[in-house]
Amino acid sequence: MADVKKIATREAYGNALCALAPKYDFVVLDADLAAATKTGIFKKQYPDRFFDCGIAEGNMMSVAAGIASTGKPVFASSFAMFASGRAFEQVRNSIGYPGLNVKIGATHGGISVGEDGATHQCNEDFATMRSIPGMVIINPCDGVEATAAVEAALLHQGPVYMRFGRYALPIINGDDYKFELGKGVLMADGTDVTLVGTGFMVSVCLDARELLAKEGISARVINIHTIKPIDKDILIKAAKETGALVTAEEHTIMGGLGSAVAEVLVENHPAPMARVGVEDTFGRSGTVPALMEYYGLTAENIVAKAKEVIKRK
Repeated sequence: MADVKKIATREAYGNALCALAPKYDFVVLDADLAAATKTGIFKKQYPDRFFDCGIAEGNMMSVAAGIASTGKPVFASSFAMFASGRAFEQVRNSIGYPGLNVKIGATHGGISVGEDGATHQCNEDFATMRSIPGMVIINPCDGVEATAAVEAALLHQGPVYMRFGRYALPIINGDDYKFELGKGVLMADGTDVTLVGTGFMVSVCLDARELLAKEGISARVINIHTIKPIDKDILIKAAKETGALVTAEEHTIMGGLGSAVAEVLVENHPAPMARVGVEDTFGRSGTVPALMEYYGLTAENIVAKAKEVIKRK
């Protein structure tokens, strides 16, 4: 995909906020990271609708809850580590519990934060946010999907957690792409195994599909951009029709996409399954390609897992 246009989903997030501003009445909060989260793009164009809450993420979420309680939607942004970790209590009690219309724009999620290392590579945010009742979780796979997801989140009544990345990802969706909250997307059909990806790993799953095809294995690829609520129908259908699944996520294999898919299958249509993701370990500093290789977030590892689950059919 060397010749494919690439853009970081955090960049798409900042641009989407600006594009939506003339159409919708909302405000944007940030925790002194506007340049990195790309809400600075919005700040420059709409300074009267932007508020920097300083390095105090918990307080920012409380401010967001207060504004949302007046009826005005709020986007509250910080790094995923701080939005889902440091501010968890405020997100749970002040936003989740009353079901307020706060949209959390969490950037710098996952291993692809790269050189910033373990303290900033949040691989646990899906797990923590999934535990909050009523919280919607969106993890777009490219800039096109990220742009559409921001508007979908704004139109949804209730709290939404959106994860955006630092690393530029290939654009794999067309300009006619339609985002449907809670609906998985069939990226490519196949009969032998289903590769279920989210975020960064969707394009990696498509690469794995090409490698499998060279060996005569037909792989279906599904993009799960909404981890909660997850599209049960598309997963059950895949389990029935291909009989084996591999999940791939830039997140710990515990509590994230793999866990969510496993819960669906075990309760509805059990099938051989394997998970590709960060194992029970913290991240480390390094370049993104090196880290993806080190943690097995590669097309080659997905291929190996696919062969394994096909044998268990």
